[in-house]
Amino acid sequence: MVLRGDWQALYDQVKAFRKACGDAHIKTILGTGELATQTNIAKASLVCMMAGADFIKTSTGKEKVNANLVTSLTMIRMIRWFAEETSIEIGYKPAGGIATAGDALKYMALMKEELGTRYLQPHLFRFGASSLLTDIERQLEHGLTGHYAADYRQPMV
Repeated sequence: MVLRGDWQALYDQVKAFRKACGDAHIKTILGTGELATQTNIAKASLVCMMAGADFIKTSTGKEKVNANLVTSLTMIRMIRWFAEETSIEIGYKPAGGIATAGDALKYMALMKEELGTRYLQPHLFRFGASSLLTDIERQLEHGLTGHYAADYRQPMV
């Protein structure tokens, strides 16, 4: 729909999902790596928020192109604009390609700088990065023992 510029169809589809979900939270996965331009990503983000999404997410984490800082900045700025216009806070979830605590800190800094500390709370910001858990565990062990854990000690590896 995005690549065809069929914004009404996208809106109608997300609106129908919103209605079907009732009071449950709805997260829209945009598949940003396939959307071709930052303009498409911005418009898709806005349309999904207007249709009732509670969270917007970059991707499933399984595509060739997943979360990146440029796309995240585009989506986060649309969240900020939407909040300023409507007073509705929408959550953000970057997914895929965030494998280290250092990567996570970059996204957290971006959120804090663009939206403020409030947006670092789990009801507004989450990671879609299963491999991140392993690195956090390794970092914690390093902090406690001064050594990184061997791979066999990390169940997610």
